[in-house]
Amino acid sequence: MKKNDIIELAIEDLSVDGAGIGKYAGTGVPEPGQYKEAAGERAMVFFVKDALIGDRIRAKVMKLKKNYGFARLLEVLEPSPDRVEPPCGLPRQCGGCQLQALSYEKQLEFKQNKVLSSLVRIGGFDAAKIPMEPVIGMNEPFHYRNKAQFPVGRDKNGKLAAGFYAARTHDLIPVSSCCLGVPQNQEVMERVLAWMEQYGIEPYDEKTGTGLVRHVLVRYGFRSRQLMACLVINGRTLPKAAQLADSLCEIEGMTSISISVNERRSNVIMGDCVQTLWGQDYIEDTIGDVKFQISPLSFYQVNPVQTEALYGRVLEFAGLSGSETVWDLYCGIGTISLFLAKQAKKVYGIEIVPQAVEDARRNAQINGVANAEFLCGEAEEALERLCGSSGSLEPDMAERPQVAVVDPPRKGCAQRLLDSIVKAAPDRIVYVSCDPATLARDLKYLCGNGYELERVQVVDQFCQTVHVETVVLLTHEKPTSYIEVTMDYDIIVSEYKPKVKVTYKMIIDYIKENYNLNVHSTTIAEVKRSLGLKVGDYNKKGDTDYRKEKITPEKRKAVEETLRYFEIIR
Repeated sequence: MKKNDIIELAIEDLSVDGAGIGKYAGTGVPEPGQYKEAAGERAMVFFVKDALIGDRIRAKVMKLKKNYGFARLLEVLEPSPDRVEPPCGLPRQCGGCQLQALSYEKQLEFKQNKVLSSLVRIGGFDAAKIPMEPVIGMNEPFHYRNKAQFPVGRDKNGKLAAGFYAARTHDLIPVSSCCLGVPQNQEVMERVLAWMEQYGIEPYDEKTGTGLVRHVLVRYGFRSRQLMACLVINGRTLPKAAQLADSLCEIEGMTSISISVNERRSNVIMGDCVQTLWGQDYIEDTIGDVKFQISPLSFYQVNPVQTEALYGRVLEFAGLSGSETVWDLYCGIGTISLFLAKQAKKVYGIEIVPQAVEDARRNAQINGVANAEFLCGEAEEALERLCGSSGSLEPDMAERPQVAVVDPPRKGCAQRLLDSIVKAAPDRIVYVSCDPATLARDLKYLCGNGYELERVQVVDQFCQTVHVETVVLLTHEKPTSYIEVTMDYDIIVSEYKPKVKVTYKMIIDYIKENYNLNVHSTTIAEVKRSLGLKVGDYNKKGDTDYRKEKITPEKRKAVEETLRYFEIIR
């Protein structure tokens, strides 16, 4: 078998990123579950984007490894009984809705299994003992997003366009409307593009670093019906800004028009500086009975319907009676904090983004919440101050918490933060996660340091995609009795199995496979050195074997994330 070969597969499973999984045994398409070794060699596993469980497909081999490969879907020979017609005409090209061709019932099943699988594989939990509750889905799993970020550029014909990037690329796919977003997105984009055409405003070019308009951010309040438009620009000023504002403010509900200055040559979308061109600095929206002011830089859940269900579970898991002190870590604009404050004695919210902390304090005032206090800084550093180096709390800042709520970014909790939580020993931890893998990693640590897995709730916050939100309740173990244990060290030593050594070649291969980057061992060594890790002499053979390449931010990030994957760093 070689690259570009055409093969036929029966798809039996989906990977965590939604790719179909099938095995090729050399001839024909076997019945599901009937794979056999062919000509003395094992059947090869293939990952095929856009293929679904139950599909029989024809695919083109794109990449081969020793025991697995990647293929591109050419034709569905026999569709899965769970395959449906996507309402969007661009699901394969865009790549944003990886599961749109799968029935919604099966999407929910996939996400429940994805979380369960991560807890077993990464967390080491017994599948039969994981307290999984039925997944919470949506009645209407389309047009639920209250936020959209459209990159602006030129299509392959040189025409001004806005849309989304194709999966794993920065190739712009023009999208006039999106099945996940609100209809107002399209009207905003049409007016922005018309303004750019009329006044000769150029889009940003990633390759040259020239051009002005990079992205357009649109936010919409589902309850308030208020609309925000923010242009991310590669410059300090926006020419013809008054004309743009005049056009946009004609849209019903338009409340805030602003620019975000981002002159960095990076993949970060928003800049740090926001200037309001017209209207308010924010829009308002309501979740449950809590009102929020949302600025362009605010973190705010994109699916308000499911957010209400999600926060309801957080409040339920917290089990508040009115006497508890609660820590809300990675609190953003205080969305969870304000929900908890109505049933807690005191809530301390911690967030690293200063603008979000300002928004959180303002949201507390708007809702008349006096028992929520918000601190600005890294969560781990704030907790170390709260706990003190000796483990005692600083009395002027907080009381020891009965409940800790964590809602970290995709990378999960920093190790220092987990250590601080364990030191503080709250009775309950409510962990809200958008990534099952880092969730499982952190739960493994917490459950190895005095906590028990009590409840696991999957919420379909991102319908039609592979992403999922999970809420977990952990309770502190309290010993009911003690026993004496006699340890036979001879048996322990004989049964000890050392951890597999992670080699530079393993790291290089992983980066090539997952990031499509070629890195030299010296790059890995330099990154490890910068992280304070012990590095051997990688230039023992002399200068002729030493190759020092430029460590770009992209390569540094890929190396650091790979070191986390192999658990060399956390």
